[in-house]
Amino acid sequence: MIQHDAADAERFEQVIVESVRHILEYPDPRDYIDWADDYIPATLGLWDSSLDPGEIVRLTRMLATLIWNATPLPSNAFQPRPLPQPEPEEPCLCGSGFAYGECCGNLDELPHLSTELVWDIVIELLSEDGVRAALASGAIPEPLLARIADRWLDEDRPGRVVTLLEPLFAGALDALDGRYEPALDLLCDAYDRLDHWRKKLTLLQRVCEEGGRALQSAAWQRLGTMNIDAGDYDLAQMAFTAAQRSDPDSPGTALLEITLLVAQHKDDLARERARFWLHRFKRLGVESESFLEFLKQVVVDPQEAMVNTQADVLDPALVDLHDWVAVAMARPLPDYGLVKRRPPRARTPTQPRSTHTQFELFEGLEARTPPASETDDAEALPDAWSDTGRPVGLRAPSEVRASEDLWRRLYPGGKPRSIHLTLAEELDVWSEPGWLDHLLGHPELADSLDVLDDLATALYVHPESALPWIAHALLTPVLDRAWSILQQVLPPDAGRQLPWSIEANRPALRLLFRRYLAQSQEGQAEEARRTLETLLRLNPQDNHGARAELMNLYLRDGEDERALALARRFPDDLLADLAYGEVLALYRLGREERARTVLQTAMRRLPRIPRYLTRKRIKQPRLDPLGVTLGGEDQAWLYREAMRDVWAAEPGVLDWLKRCLV
Repeated sequence: MIQHDAADAERFEQVIVESVRHILEYPDPRDYIDWADDYIPATLGLWDSSLDPGEIVRLTRMLATLIWNATPLPSNAFQPRPLPQPEPEEPCLCGSGFAYGECCGNLDELPHLSTELVWDIVIELLSEDGVRAALASGAIPEPLLARIADRWLDEDRPGRVVTLLEPLFAGALDALDGRYEPALDLLCDAYDRLDHWRKKLTLLQRVCEEGGRALQSAAWQRLGTMNIDAGDYDLAQMAFTAAQRSDPDSPGTALLEITLLVAQHKDDLARERARFWLHRFKRLGVESESFLEFLKQVVVDPQEAMVNTQADVLDPALVDLHDWVAVAMARPLPDYGLVKRRPPRARTPTQPRSTHTQFELFEGLEARTPPASETDDAEALPDAWSDTGRPVGLRAPSEVRASEDLWRRLYPGGKPRSIHLTLAEELDVWSEPGWLDHLLGHPELADSLDVLDDLATALYVHPESALPWIAHALLTPVLDRAWSILQQVLPPDAGRQLPWSIEANRPALRLLFRRYLAQSQEGQAEEARRTLETLLRLNPQDNHGARAELMNLYLRDGEDERALALARRFPDDLLADLAYGEVLALYRLGREERARTVLQTAMRRLPRIPRYLTRKRIKQPRLDPLGVTLGGEDQAWLYREAMRDVWAAEPGVLDWLKRCLV
């Protein structure tokens, strides 16, 4: 009757909101009708329509009466006080001049305005005292208590939210329909704020078992999201299946599936499913423009779509950084220079202590080219690992060095210790915004490998960076830019090395190792392998332990000759990946005698590995988060976890390994 397009719908909504506002301020029907006679036609543009003046007055009075009759009045214990219906012979309230029985009273069906819809507006307009009075009246429809809870949660009052919403879910749950979903979500959010995770889990499990289908689906969706955040994608998949079974047409179920796929970097499948959901929801008449727009964004770029859809709940610092990345990473690459240097003399490896951190294992273990007697007539080492490259140090352009001087004074984090990737626990760079404010105003800082290294470090410690799409949107561009800078200054045929012992090289080498970790997490096996090979080419001393990761990648890909060449670069290695990886490669190439000889050497250094490989089941030993014991049970367990599936996939090798132990 009134709405013809989106603009008309907005004007109609404005009429209702402003009418309710006026009624709450001036709760007199005559005052409101007089006000509405001017406001409604002007706002809806009725005077410019084809309606005659009488029809405009009639339509205005009818709409004003509907709004008044549906509005709960604080002066009436928050109950509506409808205008009395005239007798048939009395003048019609619409102002037409006809008797009510011959005018509006003769209509078969009058339009209806939901009191619950009006309550939604009333809650938004009430003061804090008004909210308390409304709650005391008991007149607020239960599902709309979520609106008050949302308001209190924004004011950081989670305890009040729990007190308000817990009673909704204390009784039987099967009668609660989908209108209670916001209340369920907000109660879970309040539990999170209060660190009441047991209460949250108990509530969700109970809803999954006892709730109505719509509410069950919402609970499964929440559990699925929790499992995604924890990185348990198998449980998240089970939750999605259960949510879909409960409510197959829920946008929340669709969002969970897209989120799960994007978290696993299954972008092509995410695009396919987004197209499916778009078609389905359009056919079902779903009117949520924002959600349909999200699905359209997923079709274009799933990772970016996830960042955009969460912008309202993300740390604003990350949102600002995301905007900076879009501009700064498009800059031309800087022209880094190389300075010929002789790296400090490498220390002689000493007898290792009983316990090392994983990083300490890698330092002091030098790569060398084995003598011909050790090569077993195998292929020559790949040129990429040649030890003949000349050591150099990276040197930033002069304008970049000037920017770095100011940056160093502003950035509070410093560099990680040794080859660690994170800062000391007591440092929280995100609590000091000065460096970020400076960064946002200077996109040229993206030309500095030193600054890119600091950004990667800062992102590592931000709690929200654990979300896969945040890492993809913020960390990946930083790492890719560092890669491009290094590829430009040090192409594969450059014959140069970047020793870790030269301090100026450390940001670049740390960025390369971070890039490998990010690519591995995103399932980019080929790209991750290339990054590791580059890291090992530039820093043959391999302080980061790239050799262990690379050996396992080679063996998984069936690249046995490359695995052998890599093992010979690090003879007498104390890493199980190298020592036992060489054994597996030799066995798969049919060189059993040589494999047996190498195995005996490996067992003298790391004797517990074979037992952990050959046993189908074995108890996990105690693991120390700060280190690993060389030759210990923990090292053997970690190697089993990383590579037993590869050993088990090779026919006969585990039986052969058992025979060698006799």
